[in-house]
Amino acid sequence: MHKWLMLLLTGIGLATAPARSEVLAADADAACALLIQPARWWNGQHSYSGDAANMRIDARAGGCFCEAIVEYGGEPDGSVEHGRVLYAAPGRQLRLAGALGSQQAEAVTGTLDFTITPVERGSRIALNYHVGGYRQDGLHVIAPMIDKVLAEQRASLRPAAESSGSAGPAIPRRQEPERRLIR
Repeated sequence: MHKWLMLLLTGIGLATAPARSEVLAADADAACALLIQPARWWNGQHSYSGDAANMRIDARAGGCFCEAIVEYGGEPDGSVEHGRVLYAAPGRQLRLAGALGSQQAEAVTGTLDFTITPVERGSRIALNYHVGGYRQDGLHVIAPMIDKVLAEQRASLRPAAESSGSAGPAIPRRQEPERRLIR
């Protein structure tokens, strides 16, 4: 019994991509607007459809980081949820829950966290990804590959922010009610 328990526990673990960040020549709101447009910065080679233009993030609690799978010729051929938005704070933070890529076929879960901090000439986006659960060959096997892919995505944020593309939509800010004096 003890032997079987040890074999089971070897596949259970936690993998954490080290906190890394990029400084963008964009204010915090523009950086946040960029984050929710993965078509501008996500490498399509790390997608199900092969084209990041098919990816979107609905930046509100419960919103989807989803991808439309389109077959050759443009016909819809399914979809995939990469993550679910847990927390969206305009200009400050975006947190998603989900097992990315091949991790979806394993008994794991992950939290992908983007933290935006204003700096002197723009903003800093820090990316953290924590994965826990069971993977047959152990999470330590896949952790370096996950770190490499996320480092690539993170590094592409800077050129995307510096491109001439439009800022696009941002995480909606809470509207303050109009205040009226009652006389």
